Amino acid sequence: MPLLRTRKAQRRLYQAAVLAVLVFFAPVTAVRAYASSYQRGTASVPYEPVAVVFGAAAPNGHPSPYLARRLDVALNLYRHGKVTVILVTGATAPYYDEPTAMRDYLVARGVPASRIVRDFAGFDTWESCVRAKKIFGVDRATLVTQDFHLPRALMLCHAAGVSAYGVADTGAGAAGESELVHDSAREVLAGFKALGQAVFQPDPKYLGQKETAVADALAAAGTGR
Repeated sequence: MPLLRTRKAQRRLYQAAVLAVLVFFAPVTAVRAYASSYQRGTASVPYEPVAVVFGAAAPNGHPSPYLARRLDVALNLYRHGKVTVILVTGATAPYYDEPTAMRDYLVARGVPASRIVRDFAGFDTWESCVRAKKIFGVDRATLVTQDFHLPRALMLCHAAGVSAYGVADTGAGAAGESELVHDSAREVLAGFKALGQAVFQPDPKYLGQKETAVADALAAAGTGR
């Protein structure tokens, strides 16, 4: 009898552990399943008027390896005529300015400054998506980020009302293997936050007035929204 009870306890413990793992990974799994049909490569992604590039670290005014890789993807999309205007969205603080570092990187590689719009209040993925829609009037876009982040960005932008495809940087060596593992693991936890944002749709910390910069850049390029 004691052996039987021990086996039952072990079985219940195992079942509880399996359930806990399933619950823990359910959000990120759901996010990836939802976004899978919207991910493309440069050659196969349809034309959209705007690329949205999500910010990452830009120490001393220079894009980090991850951010530079994202910008290279956007540059490739622009050169292949897949997008007309690039919206760079990221965080700003005293002596720290991701969007300007992103713009300068693209301009140095041949993108006219008139084709780049900066969003200085993209403090997280949800806020960048909401601001793209509500502040800059972006209805359709191609999203650009790393492959581990792209599913979450797609789901959140769709929830914010932006019809989007996504093209990812898929390189594993952008910031080193340990950084890649860290960021991929972080996406598991970020899945919980993302689902909450998609359901409850909180307002960004900084919303502000509507801006016409994207529409003006498209009009100057002879392209409608």
